[in-house]
Amino acid sequence: MLRTISGFDRIGEENAFAVLARATALAAQGKDIINLGIGQPDFKTPGHIVEAAIKALKDGHHGYTPATGLLAAREAVARRTLTTTGVEVSPENIMIVPGGKVTMFAAIVIFGEPGAEILYPDPGFPIYRSMIEFTGATPIPVPIREENGFAFSAEETLSLITPKTRLLILNSPANPTGGVTPKAEIEKLVKGLAAHPHVAIMSDEIYDVMTYDGEEHYSLLSFPEIRDRLIVLNGWSKTWAMTGWRMGWSIWPDSLYDKVRKLAVNCWSCVNAPSQYAGIAAIDGPQDEVEKMCRAFDSRRKIVVDGLNSLPGISCATPKGAFYAFPNIKATGWPAKQLATALLEEAGVALIGGPDFGILGEGYIRLSYANSEENIVRAIERIEKFLAK
Repeated sequence: MLRTISGFDRIGEENAFAVLARATALAAQGKDIINLGIGQPDFKTPGHIVEAAIKALKDGHHGYTPATGLLAAREAVARRTLTTTGVEVSPENIMIVPGGKVTMFAAIVIFGEPGAEILYPDPGFPIYRSMIEFTGATPIPVPIREENGFAFSAEETLSLITPKTRLLILNSPANPTGGVTPKAEIEKLVKGLAAHPHVAIMSDEIYDVMTYDGEEHYSLLSFPEIRDRLIVLNGWSKTWAMTGWRMGWSIWPDSLYDKVRKLAVNCWSCVNAPSQYAGIAAIDGPQDEVEKMCRAFDSRRKIVVDGLNSLPGISCATPKGAFYAFPNIKATGWPAKQLATALLEEAGVALIGGPDFGILGEGYIRLSYANSEENIVRAIERIEKFLAK
């Protein structure tokens, strides 16, 4: 019998893809499925970005690029970072990677091993915990609580740090909750981290442009006192509706940059050249479509919140960022994953059960409002009808 490493016995999955597969299979059987499960904008990639990739192919950009990414792509990210955060970053600290997950993988692999502890948000993106467990490190959940507006608590986060802590993962605006941590809380956290210089930080800022109701995203890049141990995750997937292009970037401190470069050389070699030219066009080109998408998400968000709060047994805090709602379904009496399964199979609405995002996700479900207003209204009507049975 073949014997694989024990890490594969611990590795998890992202159940959104399993739900997507089941929803696709049901649709193939002729069932009408409304998919509010997958975190994917329902917009097409803007045309000028697509044309940039086509031009790159026609111009013969078919070969390898540097493992760290094209210099022009890294320079574009540096320009964008300066525009959005006011912070100057050298292209020599930027990695172009095939999607946001690669930065998670790299950061966790660099710091995770048996005996180490890694802090991650819970509820949070499921791959955080999955990769921590794969490395043999101990996952330490940082509670993300509804009563705190689904923002992380600096005090609670700092209280979880021990001498074994190697890495702290943060995410704001957040998946799955839509929470946005306010600047004052971030400042309090950074101040407290001064007492823990052995802890690296990975800040997942993939939803940085998607905030609502006057909320602002504050990048951890704004704090020079932690720059020498800060990894920032970002990318093209959400902002420019480029999920299938597999285009991400990350910003690394000097001490870690060569380590992640070596991971690239050993694993993915480089990101394909045409996508990198598309990424440059996305950053440097017009942002009208990005603004249009964000306005649409904001409008849909209001429909989702109002609709969910009208349903029996469901209450929904207003998300301040990203394109997810995380309603509380405890009063329905349903376990979250069972409710999500039943809604898909019986009502034709694809959602994700809260426990797929962590041990503190029970009692919640996640809806992605990256779907049309018409479909969102229809989905809420179906949920209402199902709960009334």
